Amino acid sequence: MSLTEQRTGAVAAALAKDRLGVPSVVFFVISAAAPLTVVAGVVGTAYAVTGVTGVPLAFLVLGAILAVFAVGYVTMARHVVNAGAFYAYTAQGLGRPLGVATAWVALLAYNALQVGLYGLIASAADPLLVDWFGVSLDWWVVALVAWALTGALGLTRVDLNGRVLAVLLIAEIAIVVVFDIANLTHPAASGYSAEGLTPSSLFMPGLGALIAVCVAAFSGFESSVVFSEESKDARRTVPVATYVALAVIAGLYAVSSWAVSVSVGPDQVVEASKSQGTALLFDLAGRHLGPAVATAGSALFVTSIVAALIAFHNTIARYVFALGRERVLPAVFGRTSVRTGAPLIGSVTQSVVGLAVIAVYAFAGLDPLVDLLFTSGAFGGFGVLLLLAGTSVAVLLFFARTPGTENAWRTKVAPAAAAVLLFVVLGLALTNFDVVLGVEPSSPLRWILPGAYVVAIALGVLWGLALRARRPDVYAHIGLGARAAIGEGR
Repeated sequence: MSLTEQRTGAVAAALAKDRLGVPSVVFFVISAAAPLTVVAGVVGTAYAVTGVTGVPLAFLVLGAILAVFAVGYVTMARHVVNAGAFYAYTAQGLGRPLGVATAWVALLAYNALQVGLYGLIASAADPLLVDWFGVSLDWWVVALVAWALTGALGLTRVDLNGRVLAVLLIAEIAIVVVFDIANLTHPAASGYSAEGLTPSSLFMPGLGALIAVCVAAFSGFESSVVFSEESKDARRTVPVATYVALAVIAGLYAVSSWAVSVSVGPDQVVEASKSQGTALLFDLAGRHLGPAVATAGSALFVTSIVAALIAFHNTIARYVFALGRERVLPAVFGRTSVRTGAPLIGSVTQSVVGLAVIAVYAFAGLDPLVDLLFTSGAFGGFGVLLLLAGTSVAVLLFFARTPGTENAWRTKVAPAAAAVLLFVVLGLALTNFDVVLGVEPSSPLRWILPGAYVVAIALGVLWGLALRARRPDVYAHIGLGARAAIGEGR
């Protein structure tokens, strides 16, 4: 290949550079976490299904664990710049076959999280459609509108997506803060209580189930690294965006879940969550602030879901792009739009997956909430937890073989501590997976769904080994990112 051809290939396989600053990356990360969706949905679910009142403290504990993970994670980002993130890190730390296996797990997990939201948006939008227009649409009609908007934005410039998310996210966080202030200034008859923040409220029967439910609320915080190739001064942008996003997410979840318990009463919050579900937050808003503000919150609940759809769509598209660029997937998946720099085929592929899932669930008459949202969300959240735990080990081993200027805290202590803590959380999630799914302990689903990741890992390793045997040139460049497109070796 000539030098000119190599450079042309690099351009064709390159994402748009220097388009995202710290704020834009933060918007992508927090949008994927969907704060209002979590506060309205996950918080109530956590109280209801576990009976544990230490939900606020659980969010702080999980936030601290993920902050320890982030130390090694963002340090690795300075040495391996790749839109494939988990895939690239694992390939560099644990070997290329496991890197490919990680990619399969990531695609399964993120697609599950993304498509699961199509099952939620109709139930969130339906009360507004009835109130404003007097119509109630089939869930799949609303899902298709959200799908079309998400797919269209996925083909545009990444900074345009960032600006859209900025508007939606600022409004979303603002309404959550307003709700929190209203709840805290209208305490229950029992008065203020810090019960939800005390260790005794957390370390009790149901702790494992609570951790398993709450950990999915952080899914997406790790996506900052996915945008490293498109960030301005990635060595600074990625770490700052990761820590800011994690602090905002953990703090907002903890304060919001505590504020709900203050307003309802810590002795009543479990029963109230069981009886009202996602409506509890908006019912409190209606009582404290009036119906207009509650309606505004319901509207922002819908836009929160749209923002999460956009953020996850962009993350998935970049994973597919990274795999196509390195020929782990067919080369066509590594194409970007000449006009926008967006991962063209990766974006279209994710849209096709979303459309297929909506169509299958609609034609089969399956429940969009129970069969799509809860099942896919639990499955995807478990996959992300698996990725976090595996990546901690990969970071540890990478720096053990690549000593440099980084200190021991970043390369040894924090990754090792994160690996131990995350495997403990993973074990808790697995043993309480029936609670997360909302099924009986004897249900085969509690083992079938985690088992799907075992199959994905096995197939990924086999594919990696097949590439080593049949296409050693491709195998040699697994995890190298943009360098793979111009033929650089290690």
